Amino acid sequence: MLKPTYLIPELPPAIELETKPVLKALAKANRALAELKGRAATLPNQGILIDTLALQEAKASSEIENIVTTQDELFQADLEIDGPNSPAAKEVALYRDALKLGFDHLRQSDGLITNRTLIAMFQLLKGHAGGLRDTPGTALRNDTTGEIVYVPPQDARDIKTQMTSLESFINLDQDPEIDPLIKMALIHHQFESIHPFPDGNGRIGRILNVLYLTRSGLLDIPILYLSRHITRTKADYYRLLQAVRTDGAWEDWILYMLGAVAETATTTLELLEGIRTQMASVKSRMRTELPHLYSQDLLNNLFRHPYTRIEFVINDIKVSRQTAAKYLDQLADAGFVNKHRAGRSNYYVNADLVRLFLEVSGGK
Repeated sequence: MLKPTYLIPELPPAIELETKPVLKALAKANRALAELKGRAATLPNQGILIDTLALQEAKASSEIENIVTTQDELFQADLEIDGPNSPAAKEVALYRDALKLGFDHLRQSDGLITNRTLIAMFQLLKGHAGGLRDTPGTALRNDTTGEIVYVPPQDARDIKTQMTSLESFINLDQDPEIDPLIKMALIHHQFESIHPFPDGNGRIGRILNVLYLTRSGLLDIPILYLSRHITRTKADYYRLLQAVRTDGAWEDWILYMLGAVAETATTTLELLEGIRTQMASVKSRMRTELPHLYSQDLLNNLFRHPYTRIEFVINDIKVSRQTAAKYLDQLADAGFVNKHRAGRSNYYVNADLVRLFLEVSGGK
């Protein structure tokens, strides 16, 4: 049996966490996150952010695992007309669903993040009823050379014990010694080092980040996703994860995660402001050009579903199929959306919103 190459410590590690560089980075990250939280609260329907940004996070997080899809495939999959058009789009859609499942569990469990929730997300992501690793042999290898770079815990009892301890640390409230953003960095490293599942640990670990920020009150809803930053700095991410294990380089790891929070909060705020501006513009135009058609619920639908269809309008604004089809065709005729055909069904694209995602996130 492989021998673990890192003795996983109890959290928090027995070192000085709030060094001067960390405190400086922490102040910047907290300011950016507070501004994002405040601006998000002013949006008429925050559910729009959960639905639209969750898809963007799913795409970016899956890219880290070399699961690549396009924006068009991604939104086509969300239409659920004939199911996702590609295996990659299916994987991305499952990640989005796992993220939303985790947030639902968080709201239903008095703000606790439990191992039961993590296992439920894993099962949804992978499509089977498995759980924590229970057989030895797992080793993480260099993608290029095949060399083993890290061996996580191998014994099933050890994995369960480590995850029970991590669950307690996550849900320990009123710990004035550790800022929540530093704690998030510690939690993420510990989870990835335990590597508790046979597969999908990176994606589950990234969902855990935003669930913890929401649990800690730094966000009201899970809208800060670090995956785009990690994708761009993938080599640094894995190098710094391993440097903690080999050299105890916690400060460098914490600084990396704080920088990711600050940058991502700023980018997400830019996207949020773009959505707000577009919604205000479309609202004004609809009231002027299609006053008989305008409703806040219909407006919300166009921004919750960048690619929308008749069934979405029926569900969102509670109208008949005939009325929903008429609304969407009128919106298309007036240039608010672009009408497309898929098989026997039509779908309607909020092209300006999709363009905003491409501009801000650098997506394809």
